[in-house]
Amino acid sequence: MSYKLKSILLVDDDDATNFINRKILSRLNIAQQIHVALNGKEAIEFLENQEGSQAEDAEVVTPQLILLDINMPVMDGWEFMDAYHLLPQEKKAEVIVVMLSTSGNPDDIKRAQSNPEISGYNTKPLHPDLMLEIIEKHFPTKDKAAEV
Repeated sequence: MSYKLKSILLVDDDDATNFINRKILSRLNIAQQIHVALNGKEAIEFLENQEGSQAEDAEVVTPQLILLDINMPVMDGWEFMDAYHLLPQEKKAEVIVVMLSTSGNPDDIKRAQSNPEISGYNTKPLHPDLMLEIIEKHFPTKDKAAEV
């Protein structure tokens, strides 16, 4: 790839899944920063504490991509989306949310497709080809990503 996303946020309660996903993202070299939240509440707090800046010199920038699990303790993926919807627009301006879940439940898929703030729904596990597919679909041009 000739560019990297500035930041990706993984929202999943499973440490092993987060470890593997971080490894995949690191090997693909597609993000300058990779952050992990273990549930929706941590993810919302992370987003609330961002300045909304995509500045090159910012220490931690708002994620351009959120990979969101559904089934988590404290606050699940659906509850996260309810709270995410209430965030100020500048906190989610250029954020793409993709659900990444073990659930192949047609109701979950339909619910995700009916939510305009969810850009995609994929089943776990994440693998390099799926990640590249997500990037190509949602970040096809350099103007949405940083130069390497």
